[in-house]
Amino acid sequence: MRILVAGATGVIGHPLVGALRARGHEVSALVRPESRERAPEADGVVVADALDREALLSAVSAARPEVVVHQMTALRLLDDDPVAAFTLTARLRTEGTANLVEAARAAGARRLVAQSIAFAAAPAGEPVLDEDAPLYVDAPDPGWAATVGAVAELERLVRDSGPLAGVVLRYGTLYGPGTLYARDGGAAQAVLAGQLPLPGDGAGITSFLHVEDAVGATVAAVESEATGVFHVTDDEPAPAAQWLPHYAQVLGGPSPRTVPAALAPRLLGWFVAHQMTAAHGAANDRARTALGWKPLRPSWRDGLGRE
Repeated sequence: MRILVAGATGVIGHPLVGALRARGHEVSALVRPESRERAPEADGVVVADALDREALLSAVSAARPEVVVHQMTALRLLDDDPVAAFTLTARLRTEGTANLVEAARAAGARRLVAQSIAFAAAPAGEPVLDEDAPLYVDAPDPGWAATVGAVAELERLVRDSGPLAGVVLRYGTLYGPGTLYARDGGAAQAVLAGQLPLPGDGAGITSFLHVEDAVGATVAAVESEATGVFHVTDDEPAPAAQWLPHYAQVLGGPSPRTVPAALAPRLLGWFVAHQMTAAHGAANDRARTALGWKPLRPSWRDGLGRE
């Protein structure tokens, strides 16, 4: 198949291009003008900013894709300017997705596979949630509410993208090379410096996902006929009280100190405090059944902090 990967320089997009080509597909990489030198080896490279509607229409038309894969974020900016990273990512999930849907339709594509997140659900109900759980669009933190609102809009645009067959992949918290949890990532550096404490009883649950499994699930979604929204996570949702001490030990850092849960938002920021105290996990049963996918790394214990 002819496949266009938008966001082809990202943590998932870059290896995804190679994985799809290894399966015999003809793959074009869509990159921003300033990222052209970082484009992966591909059958073709097209250049456009997804927020420039006319440029995107032209670039996607040139690639003539049968399938478009949406991996666009601005999270590369997180270390330097977190506010800009989340603001631009929200625009890419809303305006950028709308432009990409229009461009894919105009180019005659038949399928759209888009990146979302598995940790945006409201913290209610069972400890591990399926895809029907409501998103946390009314989160008390304005920044997280805006992020989840943009995620909800992305998912709506993809689900309603007919005649395109739309697929939303809600990736778990990524670990592995190039991620926040890599040995050289921001989370690892915080743990090694003793700056990532465990709030309260650490009951918040995280569903992790190795980058390689994110790539594998995306390949499966491209080649499948299934549509809908799927959690793509490993098989072991874990509370912070389990994964954080393990992560620190693997890194060779100090054991995380415990702080009162009430102090966590001030010490760690609202989202990290929420993740470690109140977040719920995500079940991957639907992806396993509908996409025929299963994680090669079924537990974060096998790799978190080792790469």
